[in-house]
Amino acid sequence: MSFEHNTKVPKERIGVLIGKSGKVKTMIEEKCGVKLEIDSEYGDVTVRNSANPEDMQPFKAVEIVTAIAKGFSPQRANRLLDGENVLNVIELKEFVGKSNSALERIKGRIIGVDGKARKTLEHLTGAYISIYGHSVGIIGNSDEIRLANEAIAMLARGSMHKSVYNMLQEARRKAKMERIKLWEDPEYE
Repeated sequence: MSFEHNTKVPKERIGVLIGKSGKVKTMIEEKCGVKLEIDSEYGDVTVRNSANPEDMQPFKAVEIVTAIAKGFSPQRANRLLDGENVLNVIELKEFVGKSNSALERIKGRIIGVDGKARKTLEHLTGAYISIYGHSVGIIGNSDEIRLANEAIAMLARGSMHKSVYNMLQEARRKAKMERIKLWEDPEYE
């Protein structure tokens, strides 16, 4: 089986993708069983299958490369190798159109002062969040991504931070109650 996928990585993120002495590139190749060809001049990255197709996880490799391109550190992007975690990207231009000032305002609302809003969103959802360029990247499982998507959309539409945090805390409370119910249900004993 042959696999090849081409993607663009911003030039300023190529160094992160390669890593010191090529460590990040090598790690992706080994863990995903692929070969990365990186053109640092143009930002073109090609993911190809390696010699051993049994170890191959090419789609995870593409997700990791894309996550790094969207501003995630390699350590955070590695979460994509765990279980059901996936990368979701929200294009902020869907909320603001072509207005650069509105884009910067929304990015500022999501990041917050000294990154506090982003950190709070990560804490309350359990997902990793990166704001880079005109998009927001989210790494997590389906529930974490759903909550983070909803929270980011609320902030982008102008909701107060407190309202967003309250919604997330209520969702966490409900999820916790569901887990408790599951353990207490005699049907599962």
